[in-house]
Amino acid sequence: MEETLVDRAGLKIECIPAAGLRGKNPVAFGRGLWALGRGYLASRQIIRRFQPDVLFVTGGYVCVPMTLAAWRIGVPIIIYLPDIKPGLAIKFLAQFANRVAVTTAEAQKFFKPGLTVVTGYPVRAELFSMHKKGKTAARRELDLLDDLPVLLVFGGSRGARSINQAITRQIEDYLQVCQVVHVTGTLDEQWVWARWAELPEELQGRYHLWAYLHDKMIAALAATDLVVSRAGASVMGEFPAVGLPSVLVPYPHAGAHQTLNAQYLAQYEAAVMVDDADLLKQLKDTVINLITDRERLAAMSEAAHRLARPQAAACLAQEIVEMKNGGH
Repeated sequence: MEETLVDRAGLKIECIPAAGLRGKNPVAFGRGLWALGRGYLASRQIIRRFQPDVLFVTGGYVCVPMTLAAWRIGVPIIIYLPDIKPGLAIKFLAQFANRVAVTTAEAQKFFKPGLTVVTGYPVRAELFSMHKKGKTAARRELDLLDDLPVLLVFGGSRGARSINQAITRQIEDYLQVCQVVHVTGTLDEQWVWARWAELPEELQGRYHLWAYLHDKMIAALAATDLVVSRAGASVMGEFPAVGLPSVLVPYPHAGAHQTLNAQYLAQYEAAVMVDDADLLKQLKDTVINLITDRERLAAMSEAAHRLARPQAAACLAQEIVEMKNGGH
């Protein structure tokens, strides 16, 4: 998915061999080490050709060989941690970094004093400009009605099957009180469309399906009254940017990362968290109670707005420029 998005943006991309090592059997572990070794050699070649002033990485095992190759020849390194809790890769790579930028102050406790700077989560400037235009303008881009609340449901580029199943199983109940923008992901698109075809015609008009929203995702976020989603790091930047209340369902196999992200927004009353295992029992009542309570939604929206950091991208850029100029 990342390769597709980079290509759509018209940018050059080079892929690096890499593999994770955690929880693997001895044979898979050995193959992972071999892949990382190949990635290190490929990274050194890329660095020699590109001659970077600074290396900027955001974590994940694919960053390990590139970071080590850059450190080996003295390229300054700045890491950005999107989540609150660092994964194994960032924990390991932090010892080679000149600076670690983090989304929230809560993340600083995981690193040695003086290494971190709080920048916030960078989001596209269009998110703020679309929000200023108002929900009506955003809804027109998606052919949505003005007089019904909008529920946005998505789980990432490949979708979130448990969320998709919970929503579609009781979709008639949701459509009685709101219109639904459902981003299914590529894996579940066909069977969700089959579920749409079973609905009465008057409800089909309230149920809007996409496998993936590319250019219209900003409009979807700005048009929405409430969102149901996983709790990847982007929720801490994009939802506050548009003051979007959320029902967050952390991916249960992501360690504690998504849970901590969801808890962060929940503790500031910008979100409600539902465990993946409780979706069928809790999601419908949670969503319908919220989306029909305008006062509660308004309070959650204001709470989300207070967490926004519109200058996050500029702060990160400034850190990179200062690193290039020897400021850290």
